[in-house]
Amino acid sequence: MTAGDATPAAEGQSAYLPDFCRPNAVLTTVVVAALLAVVLALARHAATGGFWVELARTGAYLLWTGLLCIAVLCRARPWLARRSLAASSGLSLLLIIATVALVSEGAYWLGRWWEGRLGAPSGLFPTRHWAFLLPNLGIAAIVGGLLLRYFYVTNEWRRSVELEARSRIRALQARIRPHFLFNSMNTIASLTRSDPAQAEEAIEDLADLFRFSLSDARAQITLREELEVARIYQRIEQLRLGERLQVRWNVAELPSDAIVPSLLLQPLLENAIGHGIEPLPQGGTVTVLGRCDGDEVVVEIENPVSATARAVRNGNRMALDNIRQRLELAFPGRASVDVADDGSCYRVTMRFPHVTDPARSARNRW
Repeated sequence: MTAGDATPAAEGQSAYLPDFCRPNAVLTTVVVAALLAVVLALARHAATGGFWVELARTGAYLLWTGLLCIAVLCRARPWLARRSLAASSGLSLLLIIATVALVSEGAYWLGRWWEGRLGAPSGLFPTRHWAFLLPNLGIAAIVGGLLLRYFYVTNEWRRSVELEARSRIRALQARIRPHFLFNSMNTIASLTRSDPAQAEEAIEDLADLFRFSLSDARAQITLREELEVARIYQRIEQLRLGERLQVRWNVAELPSDAIVPSLLLQPLLENAIGHGIEPLPQGGTVTVLGRCDGDEVVVEIENPVSATARAVRNGNRMALDNIRQRLELAFPGRASVDVADDGSCYRVTMRFPHVTDPARSARNRW
């Protein structure tokens, strides 16, 4: 069950009802009504007999009542979301009670019409008006109140988990940014005396990079923006390492509109250059491959590795752990980060779903 996206601050507390217009809400209502009808029919059959008649009568009543209730709440949900928490809850409960009253009245008067036409009770419809109506209204008030309370508590729990996830993502990003900033400033400092023009170019690239990563508080960005951040980082490192560093990009198949956690590729590229290329006297090539595999996006970063760098790499897996956590927070149970090391080549493979709408990503999370 999914709470609606609330834009105003006050709406965030009242728009807690699930989206009853969705097909799974209708299916859930039908299944619950059928199971409840079986339970009630079994309970009454033990005392009165006539299981199938009781099941047909109870099942039809519960099914029509449940479907009409979710239809009414589906239509009224946008209107209710604009009210305060107390008002929307009270109005929702009144709508449930009114719908139950309408169905109960319809069942009673249909029975009267049927009896008048046949001249005898059918056994399927109630025969006592108030004895049928008042208990139904009482049950509707109790069950409706409990359901609304359940929806509210579930929505608040979901919001708290989402806020915690966002705060964890920001904390993980904060661990990356200072580390990268220090490395970049060291690169620029080493160029200020030997090549001021290149130092100026590096400062411009660094400004562009931090405009992406710091000027906006989004936890997720498009894959196109993420690739641009990684390419800017490559240019900064290229100024420092020169011809020793070669990066081959094969990412034409990647969907540029896919949503990913920000600063996802740059730490992996930094690891590949720092632990793979930099220790090699002759340098080497980092390969970035991207493709779609069904509904999944696959990104691979591969670099050569030397025996000298292996001991350092084995003790420095913060970036990989960081990225695993952030992908898990963004796409719970649907993303992975795998590492392959054959002795001379180190490859990191990321898989995550192709999601283009951040709101849909959040809805699928829970």
